[in-house]
Amino acid sequence: MHTVIGLSLTNMNSYMRKEIIIIFCCLFNMACLGQSTSMASKPLMGWMSWNFFAEKVNELELKEMATAMIQSGLVDAGYNYIFIDDGWQGGRDMKNNIIADPAKFPSGIKAFADFLHGKGMKLGIYSDAAQLTCAGYTASLNFEEQDAKTFAEWGIDYLKYDYCNAPADSNTAKLRYQKMAEALKKTGRPIVFGICEWGERKPWNWAAGVGGQLWRTTHDIRDKWVKKPNEKWGLGILDILETNATLNEFAGPGRWNDADMLVVGLYGKKGPSGDGGGIGCTDIEYESQFSLWAMMCSPLYASNDIRKMNEATKSILLNKEVININQDSLGIQAVQKENDGSLSIFLKSLSNGDYALAILNKLDCSIPLILDFSKLGLEGNFQIRDLWEHKTITKSDLKKQMILSHQTKLYRFVKSN
Repeated sequence: MHTVIGLSLTNMNSYMRKEIIIIFCCLFNMACLGQSTSMASKPLMGWMSWNFFAEKVNELELKEMATAMIQSGLVDAGYNYIFIDDGWQGGRDMKNNIIADPAKFPSGIKAFADFLHGKGMKLGIYSDAAQLTCAGYTASLNFEEQDAKTFAEWGIDYLKYDYCNAPADSNTAKLRYQKMAEALKKTGRPIVFGICEWGERKPWNWAAGVGGQLWRTTHDIRDKWVKKPNEKWGLGILDILETNATLNEFAGPGRWNDADMLVVGLYGKKGPSGDGGGIGCTDIEYESQFSLWAMMCSPLYASNDIRKMNEATKSILLNKEVININQDSLGIQAVQKENDGSLSIFLKSLSNGDYALAILNKLDCSIPLILDFSKLGLEGNFQIRDLWEHKTITKSDLKKQMILSHQTKLYRFVKSN
């Protein structure tokens, strides 16, 4: 079976003109909305607690996870955040200040933030734009300024703001998110604001305008490749890709489409990621998620047990060449150039005139790769780097490649003088 990749680019100049227009529009919108690119100028990287710990998050194990992140080389690779998701809350004190559960966090959140900051790391925390969170804990509605002040005093660097138990209409969502964004700004501490209303109200159209630096574009990911027809809920890697891949024009420095957590290395673990048909993925599928999230400039949040990673998981999460695609200074989300029943093709502009090319085989069988460089607009002098094989190849080598089932081939085209 041969698949010919034919992209719609007529020439590189037209492609570059389109990219310039997108960049100009993003910059113009940010200027008009008063948004700063100084916060979250690149997609955030770190580790998030929900998929592994759910509500059983606690200070001791989070410290273990932070230590493992340092020892494994993840922090050096850029994963400098720990994000505490739902379940940390212990209600409010006599002055209505939100507090941590003293059994889970006996030293308090500030002490944990100080611990991370002392190791060159950052801390994210979770709340909700209603009275109760998704898991039924104390949330921030009508306490926005008080909670924002508390978060700032604790040394929080990021707030994930969920939308469970809140009205479904868009206007209410915009007002509630803006109120918290303004409260965070009023504290004087730079706290990155993550809007999490699951894409239901198309936040890519308005979230930056109300103060968000990133926004979830879909419902929660599960540890699976794709949702089966008989499954009522639970999105897989491919399901989220199909939505997030179409939103490239809305992304840029300080405003990111958040495709949710990485499920790399979970292998069907019981818990949130295993619900809704989350039976686990192959390492090839985990590798594809990492490649595609990097191409889409999505934040990279690991959610596996960093303390017990196997070599395959380490090699994926620590692939610096792929991380560099995600963290490229231009901050341009890849353009999906082709998407049919067998292939998804992405082309991403990088700094220094480089490009990244990702080719996903969505079929359940391997296929040979046939490339038409003229249609890609990549006929100039480029060195081709295979980012998973970690070697430089020629155009003729590339044309001989086979793409395994659910594999994503990822190449960097390095401009040559």
